Amino acid sequence: MHTTQPQPKSPQLSEPWLLVGCLIAFTALCLAVNAASILRLVFPAGSLAVGALLFFRYPIFYIGYTWWLWFLTPFVRRLIDWEVGWLDPNPVLLAPFFVAFIPILTLLIQLPKAIKGNGLPFVMSAAAVLYGAFIGLLSYSSQTVIIALLSWMTPILFGYYIFSHWRNFPELKRVTEKTFLWGILVMGIYGVIQFLVAPVWDQYWLQNLINLLQIYSFGTPNPLGIRVFSTMHSPQPFATVMVAGLLLLFAIKSPIKIASSAFGYLAFLLTLARTSWLSWFIGLIVFIPSLKPRLQMRLIVTLMVMSLVVLPLAMIEPFSTVISSRFQTFFSAQQDGSFIDRSLGYSNLLSEAFSEIEGRGLGYVIRDANIGGNDSGILTLFLNLGWIGTIPYVAGMVLLVVNALQTRQASNDPFVGACRAIVIATVSQISLNTVFLTPFGIVLWGFMGLAAAARLYETQQAANPPTIETILDQR
Repeated sequence: MHTTQPQPKSPQLSEPWLLVGCLIAFTALCLAVNAASILRLVFPAGSLAVGALLFFRYPIFYIGYTWWLWFLTPFVRRLIDWEVGWLDPNPVLLAPFFVAFIPILTLLIQLPKAIKGNGLPFVMSAAAVLYGAFIGLLSYSSQTVIIALLSWMTPILFGYYIFSHWRNFPELKRVTEKTFLWGILVMGIYGVIQFLVAPVWDQYWLQNLINLLQIYSFGTPNPLGIRVFSTMHSPQPFATVMVAGLLLLFAIKSPIKIASSAFGYLAFLLTLARTSWLSWFIGLIVFIPSLKPRLQMRLIVTLMVMSLVVLPLAMIEPFSTVISSRFQTFFSAQQDGSFIDRSLGYSNLLSEAFSEIEGRGLGYVIRDANIGGNDSGILTLFLNLGWIGTIPYVAGMVLLVVNALQTRQASNDPFVGACRAIVIATVSQISLNTVFLTPFGIVLWGFMGLAAAARLYETQQAANPPTIETILDQR
């Protein structure tokens, strides 16, 4: 029996890695031989093909693969644009949307059971989005509505898919920990390099943002001038992913944890994303009391060790001047142009948004001189969905958040406590970021799905305690 047991596990480990490796190798080859132009269509198509195979054959591996696509696809886009020229909108960026949309099959198949059971919150929010799409089709082009629908619906589907595998919660936990442990390390290292060196592809992309789209909020395209966005598309979404990963690191035991923390926190600070800095602090405040005293002490010791590693790095040049000057703006809101502009935008649009009964539909974008289309989740909700769509959408989110807060397992398992903290930390940004849309929404709905899976798994374990044989099999 000892000789035959490893045999079925070998293809389980090698085949999905082979699929992903082929996609990586083909992408690298096209970039190396100056054939990057074909990647604009082949990369999203290949990503979808690999994602579909993983979805049907290796569902847990599919989840990690999807996370990595969200982490890295914007970086691939910049490499392609640098080689063959700027293109916006760019089909390469559709790759993670396509792959994360595949779980619509799961939701449709399980819809009757989901409506009657624990999947109801996901169904309520998804129904609200479909309502918004219907309203949008009455006023905007189908292409505009479809693109908006992808951004609204994809996070819900991905979160539901994670939740639907609640029976395999230990595997969900394992793949999430590994993905974010290595993701924070890779994105953190590249983020620091991006700030210090400003690679030519990042300079090229940023220069086009400034020249063609008049976007100046990402800094300047030169060393020490970039607001770090690492391998992702912009500083705020990258910072939100880092909030999730850095909180999750408190629950992970690994020899590379210190390296991930050092580069991760430094890159996180170099985003200059104050909203995310505050949300990390809120997440930490939620996380610590959820643990038992023994685990609280372990977390505090971990925090102290990480501080000893990160603070000296953040206090040396060329990092200290940039980070400290941004921190000082917390105490000078009266002179903070961004704060003033957003306040004016809220005063201009809040009463208008709250008066929307049926909403303006998906595809509507806030156009105000003082506030951007992605600068307020509250305004976006009411203007797109109106009261009719906002009530069921928010109700679904509230049910999941409340469900996460009721998970008793969080006191015994730091991972579950971290998931709950990440959900609260992300929701706390809703007045300043559209946290329910991609890529923010992938973090929010993904970890709401994990928290809901933990709660259901906890309930099942309490009703059917594992036998000694089961425990030995899991080991």
